[in-house]
Amino acid sequence: MTRRQIRLIFYLAVLSPIAAVVYHHLLPSIPDAFMTDLVNRLFPSETSAMTSQASRPCVIIVGGGLAGLSAAYSALCAGAPSVCLLERASKLGGNSIKASSGINGAPTRFQQAAWPNLGPDETFWDDTVRSAGARLSSQTTSQPAARAQRESLISVLTQRSADAINFLADLGVDLTVVAQLGGHSHPRTHRGAGKTPPGAAIITTLVAKLKEAGGDRFELMTDCEVTRLLTDPTNAAVSSNGNGGSSADHQSVTVVGVEYRSTKDSGNGGSGHDSTSLHQLTGPVIFTTGGFGGDTHGLLARYRPDLDGMPSTNDPRPGTHHLLAAVGAKLVDMDSVQIHPTGFVDPANPLVPVKFLAAELLRGEGGILLHNGKRFVNELETREHVSNTIMALPGDGVEGASLRQWDIQLLLDPGAAEAAAGHMGFYLWKGLMKKQKVSELDATTKEALEEYASIVRREKEDPFRRKAFGHWKLGVNSDGIVDENAEVCVGRVTPIVHFTMGGAVFNEHAQVLSSELGEEQKPIQGLWAAGEITGGIHGDNRLGGSSLLECVVYGRIAGAEAADVAKRAYV
Repeated sequence: MTRRQIRLIFYLAVLSPIAAVVYHHLLPSIPDAFMTDLVNRLFPSETSAMTSQASRPCVIIVGGGLAGLSAAYSALCAGAPSVCLLERASKLGGNSIKASSGINGAPTRFQQAAWPNLGPDETFWDDTVRSAGARLSSQTTSQPAARAQRESLISVLTQRSADAINFLADLGVDLTVVAQLGGHSHPRTHRGAGKTPPGAAIITTLVAKLKEAGGDRFELMTDCEVTRLLTDPTNAAVSSNGNGGSSADHQSVTVVGVEYRSTKDSGNGGSGHDSTSLHQLTGPVIFTTGGFGGDTHGLLARYRPDLDGMPSTNDPRPGTHHLLAAVGAKLVDMDSVQIHPTGFVDPANPLVPVKFLAAELLRGEGGILLHNGKRFVNELETREHVSNTIMALPGDGVEGASLRQWDIQLLLDPGAAEAAAGHMGFYLWKGLMKKQKVSELDATTKEALEEYASIVRREKEDPFRRKAFGHWKLGVNSDGIVDENAEVCVGRVTPIVHFTMGGAVFNEHAQVLSSELGEEQKPIQGLWAAGEITGGIHGDNRLGGSSLLECVVYGRIAGAEAADVAKRAYV
């Protein structure tokens, strides 16, 4: 017998005599709505939950990338009666599983072990604020409350970063290799020493731990697309949202579940539901559906039409921000789209619009960028700066009928290639990079290598102000000669649409807000979000390695918060 059943019997035993008196003397004067509300307060979600989640209040997570998986694990560890994760794709992982450079964290034990001479890393917050650019700095005097809210989100992200690394390491994820990426003043981006990319290593480990920890309290439903958020009809006042639809009044709406449909026939695996039918789940909801970089003709075209024709790392799929907006969520920074400077141009299929990312760690470990054989930028500047510099180069930018891409060479010496060996094997196998002897390079490129080697040897200042050179070794010996027989790795890269910094306004508790950034916070009850679906943290530019980090940090927060709500309904 469950606790709910025991409680129900107790209430009936105690209240039945009282109910009889009420029935004979008071009932005619009490409105039906009052009695309904009284029952709901005595037995919150009793009837709806029993039919759909076997009498256990359910934490509902929409989206199966790292943010969703982190939220699910956190909710289970926090004692949620049950957790249901809905993913619209056939497999878990989202874009998180493709992440190739690593996850940020500072200060960590792995930093100290890998870079013992650098001292403590105390600049992560400063680097993130600086990377956010004018969207944050311009609000110092014009919108101080909005700036304070952004900085609060950044504080949570950076201050909990070491704990995020420890959390993953304790689960068994190898994060012992630490590199310095663009825009960072310290090496703080963690990955493993093996050949598995960090995103895949984290996702596969977390999925295994979820299944192990969840037991019958965890349910995974793939091929399920959420069509709308359910709200409490007794609280939600509906009004026009100005976009041809309606939205719930932000002062009273409570999200109580989701409506979804199967995107796969019941006979093909999936959720087991008929793909033409709509189904419902009730409980607190965590939204972790990712960004809109793959919504080329939808949200991306709406907010950044100037990016039409740009290749992308994102598979085509529609954004889900309208589902949040429909219940009153505010959106922020929707025109802030990150262009990653290095996506591989496959020699075998150069005009394909979806491309593999050339991981930022390739530059972090010492790699350089060349245009017509010459360096032209500090490769460890922010992604925004490097991309803008590339896209301002003369004579490039259009290829084929409509695809916009540039002709940039990414070059790694033997030292950098060895440090990035886990990635290089895949890139070489796919034909995205190739090995060449220095003697086979043109004269201009050889000259660039000799000059760069002298900079690495600290014989001269870099005209582009690069200060960290990873594991570059070529020409760094005592005589300063670049070995003509040494093999370097070379591939063509171009800027690509990679990440969307804009999304739902939320707070440090991962609650989705119906108030604008900087206004008095108005959380939408029963609704949390984490990962790329949210906005306000990164401003103009996201630092490499902070995408996975925000998924873990805010996903864990959301999971714990939603679990608390579900537990209170179950007690």
